[in-house]
Amino acid sequence: MRRHLFHRPLRGFASLLVAASLALSAPFVLAGPDRADVLSIGGAVTEIVAALGQSDRLLARDTTSTWPPEVARLPDVGYMRALSPEGVLSVGPGLILSDPGAGPPEALEVIRAAGVDFVEVPDTPTAEGILHKIEVIGAALDVPERAAELSREVKTALDRAMADAARPEAGRKRVLFVLSTQGGRINASGTGTAADALIRMAGGVNAVSGFEGYRQIGDEAVGLAAPDVILMMDRGGDHGAGDDELLAMPAVSVTPAAESRSVVRMDALLMLGFGPRTAEAVQRLNRALYGEDG
Repeated sequence: MRRHLFHRPLRGFASLLVAASLALSAPFVLAGPDRADVLSIGGAVTEIVAALGQSDRLLARDTTSTWPPEVARLPDVGYMRALSPEGVLSVGPGLILSDPGAGPPEALEVIRAAGVDFVEVPDTPTAEGILHKIEVIGAALDVPERAAELSREVKTALDRAMADAARPEAGRKRVLFVLSTQGGRINASGTGTAADALIRMAGGVNAVSGFEGYRQIGDEAVGLAAPDVILMMDRGGDHGAGDDELLAMPAVSVTPAAESRSVVRMDALLMLGFGPRTAEAVQRLNRALYGEDG
């Protein structure tokens, strides 16, 4: 049975001492292509490792790493933004490949101090950013030739997907990405996010452009955004209201999206990961917005 490892982060000077002791006693595995010694933190990072043909080197992964499905069999060191030094070091990694969003900072400080090779993989939600991720991970795994090959494959797929999705500005649909509806409030994407980038790549217009990042917005702002389509991650719980509940919210009910009942849900990692499958995400969103013919 898969389980999360040591979710509570250590804090303060005592944590440094405990983690240092743990690091010295952890059963580290020597690095090498024939040994599983890599801990991958971040769903897109793990996808790239697998796409490079290096999945046999994965020792463990974080909770956001869900693709390919086979990685679910690996030990899970916890959610990437709430890592603990104990959980990470207990699996004995020789190399850690990490999304820059991993944390908390004090946990990463202890992990780095343990002497494990730690590579932070840049994460820019653009086509060029994906190719750079592949290059960085390929170099860290010492497979630059395969990384160059994968980059060419991914670039070709992305170029084709974005060309197919391109359309005149006047005909683009306004898309509101809703991160959550927790507490009955809309938390939406502004500019500079992976959601914003994907919407534009798929031929849409982000309905909210007055701020950067993700932010809770009021009912009036949702109405003024006037989205034609609401885009959400495909997940349940309090963060993800069903269509009927979502469209009945006062803020949403007055929008064109509510009138046409246009709600699109996509897998979170596929949509926001900006990894090797992003061309597929562009194609899927474009079809959802404009139909099979784009």
